[in-house]
Parts: sequence; structure tokens; C-alpha cells
Amino acid sequence: MKNSKKLFMQKALILGLIASIISFQSCKKSFLNVNPAQNTAATLFFKTQDDATKAVSAMYANLREYNNIAFPPIAVESMGADDVEKGSSASDATFFNDYHNFTVTAGDAQLGGFWKSQYQNINFANQILTNVPNITMDAVLKARYLAEAKFIRAYSYFRLVRAFGDVPLRLTLPKDASEYNLPRTSKALVWAAIETDLTDAAAVLPQTYSSTDIGHASKGAALTLHAKVAMYLKKWADVLTYTNQVIGFGYSLFPDFEQMFRTTHKNNQESIFEIQCELIPNNPDASNSQYSQVQGVRGSTGGGWGFNVPSASLAAAFETGDPRRDATIIFRGETTPEGDKIPATGDNPMYNQKSYVPFSLFVSGFNEGCQQDKIVLRYADVLLMNAEANNELGNSAAALGPLEQVRARARAGNNSILPAVTTTNQVALRAAIYQERRVEFAMEFERYFDVIRQGRGTEVFGVRGFTAGKNEIWPVPQNEIDLSGGALTQNPGY
Repeated sequence: MKNSKKLFMQKALILGLIASIISFQSCKKSFLNVNPAQNTAATLFFKTQDDATKAVSAMYANLREYNNIAFPPIAVESMGADDVEKGSSASDATFFNDYHNFTVTAGDAQLGGFWKSQYQNINFANQILTNVPNITMDAVLKARYLAEAKFIRAYSYFRLVRAFGDVPLRLTLPKDASEYNLPRTSKALVWAAIETDLTDAAAVLPQTYSSTDIGHASKGAALTLHAKVAMYLKKWADVLTYTNQVIGFGYSLFPDFEQMFRTTHKNNQESIFEIQCELIPNNPDASNSQYSQVQGVRGSTGGGWGFNVPSASLAAAFETGDPRRDATIIFRGETTPEGDKIPATGDNPMYNQKSYVPFSLFVSGFNEGCQQDKIVLRYADVLLMNAEANNELGNSAAALGPLEQVRARARAGNNSILPAVTTTNQVALRAAIYQERRVEFAMEFERYFDVIRQGRGTEVFGVRGFTAGKNEIWPVPQNEIDLSGGALTQNPGY
């Protein structure tokens, strides 16, 4: 118990310690720049508007750390899907196979890393929500910072609740030792808290930002995530309401599907929220994203480690003539649109093209692809959620329009014969929308949880050992149960 209390107290101080070393420059993504020479005691922090700004920037910066963006989320949010395989060499990081085959146990370190990173994000947000209200500063900016913290807290709880079900719900900092270790809260209450945070955030956040604040959560981000939450809860009228609002905000589909994911088109008109990553000259420590590195082409200078690769099932899932297949999958032996020649031999026949960074951008001493942002929410998702909600509400004809927008973008400029979907039969259209989500968001960490929330786990994943009533969620990390002194309990079947 003593170790658990110590661990939480360390986490409670982490924001003050990290935020105090954030150094702000005139660049448009100031939270990417870290100056470790500065250090301020946590007790002296949260005094000025500048402190509040540093704290918010530290919160965003944490989203690109390893446990948030590399192996742990690959394990928890991607590896259970039928669209991926472990990748790399057969003997490397074999624990990924335990997620893919649904044999993972509570002791696996990736579970702990994922759990820890989400609660670190939540702690950053709670520090802001607790301390920033007491700072004398611009009232509009203060309200915005609090709304951004609520968005990040909601985003992290969304990731936790769909991965583990019931999880501890911490919305305030602990007042004393009795509040260090919380039991699990029912998932219904966690979902409700997420919705409250997103409602509050959407009421305050601006629709757009100036170039100096690129990467901050917007009203569109809060509403889009709320629509996603409502989709998981099957609140279809709410999904329709929120997506209709976002549709009116002026977002549009980026015309070139493949190019949308390249570093030259960050934060484009389709992007609603993306985790900002950058290669900062002379500062490898701040250029710390490993999202692209761990998934990059193995065996190529400037590539990466070759994990989380597309499966043969995914390659076969695209309709004939769908250009998204080649825009999603790098095939062994091909030459990419950016001119990189992929080795014809190697450990893996395919790699994730959406996380790909051209090899020419590699700088020795830096993580491969560290400048690649991770897109979290994009407008195509808004359209397909809108289509699904319309169909589930019996408005199948109204679902065809947003569905066709997504297919038309895939078709445009590629001499594609991809046909329009015309059926208004609810069952057939539901299957078409599910299929569209699969190919549109392949390799974006959506497929696994999409299948689970659709109630098709056994149908799609059963061949690999998925057991209904157990594998809809992962085991709670055993280390967290041990540290909690018995406050946390394990999920059934693990």
C-alpha cells in the first residue's frame, strides 16, 4: 500500500515538474519545444497565466510519449483486429501475438504502459482543472484551457473504458491518503462522465485557432468525440445531432487520400484532432514520437521496426479498383509515391503506409519518422458516423449521401470504378457502412473496437480464439491491482 501511495503522489506531481520545463518559442507548435535546463518546484507552479499555458502545453506534449503512441496502444487498440499482424521478425516482441490470439494475461507490460499513460493524461488534466481556476489571468483563455483539459480527460477515459470496461474514475486530485487508491467505477458512470466533459468542452472551445495554437482541441473535436462516444453507446439520435453540427463547421475531405497522411499535409482541412509531432533540429529528446518508427518499413534506412503490419485479410478486403488499398499498404518490392524503393525481400510482405514518412526525411540521431503526426479524429469519420446513425434510425436514404462522399473521394482522380452504394435496405446498408469503415480507417486503430461495439467479436475474431463475455475487454494490469492494495479487481475470465 505504501508503494501505491508513493506512486500516485509521484504522478500527482508530474505535471508541475514537466510543465515547469516547457520553454515557449515563437513557433506555431510551442508545446513541442522542451528546455530541460529550467526547473521549478511544483509548489511554486500554477501562479501565472504563463504557468497555465505551460501546463496545457505539457498535457498535449504527453500525448506523443511512448506509452500513448507506440507499443502499448498497438497492443491494446490494434493488435486484436483481423486487419493486422505482429510484423517485424518472428522472434521479436512475441507478446503482440498474445493480443492477436486473445491469450494475453494480466501481467503483460503493454497493458500496464497503456493504463499508466491514460492516467498520466488524466492527471495532467486534473492538475489544470484544479489549479488554473485560482490563477488571475485572461478569463476567456482560462475558460478555454479548462475546456481543453476536459477534452483530453474525456479522450483518455474513452480509451480506458472501451479497453477495460469499469475503471477508476478520478475527476479531482486526492485530498488525503484515503483517496489515493480508488476502486473501479461502473462503465456506465465513466461513459456519463466522458459525456459531461465533452458537453462542457464543446460549449467553450472555439471552432478554429490561429496558427500559433495549431493542435489544440476545438469545438469540432469535442463534438466529434462526443458523437463517437454516443455511437459506442448506441445513442443514434445524439450521433446524428453531433455529426450534423460538425458537418456545418466547414471541414471537408482532403482530395488525395494517400497524401492526406504525409507530413507535408499535417492539420489539413479533414483533420479534426491530431497529436502533434515534430523533428526539432538539435533536440532529439523533444523529437520523441515513436508512432511511425515502430511501424516503419523494416530493413530500410529511415524506415523503422516493422511492427503492426497489414494482414492478408485486410489486403483482400478492398474492392477491386479501390485506390485506398495502395494508399494504406506498402507492399514489399514496390516504389512509394515519394520514390522510396521497398526491399523485395524481408521479414514482412506489407507495412502501414499511413504511418509512413519518406526515408529522405530521416535524420541520423533522431527517431525514424518522429515528425509524423497521429491523426485521432478526421472528417471522414464524421460522415460515416452520420451515415450509420441515419441508417440505424431508419433513415436509410439519408445515409447514402455521407457514405457516397467518402467513396467519391476514394474514387476521384484515380480512374477508379468504385461504384456508389445505392441500397436502402437497412441490413444491407449496415453491412456496407461497416465495410466502408474497415477500408477507410484501416491501420488507424479503429477496426478492433469497431467490431467489438458492433457485437461481431465472435463472428470476426472467433477463429483466433475470441471468447464472448470475456474478450470484449482486456485484463486489468496485475501490477495496478497489486499497487492498489486490493482496491482494484480483475475482469472476468482473466
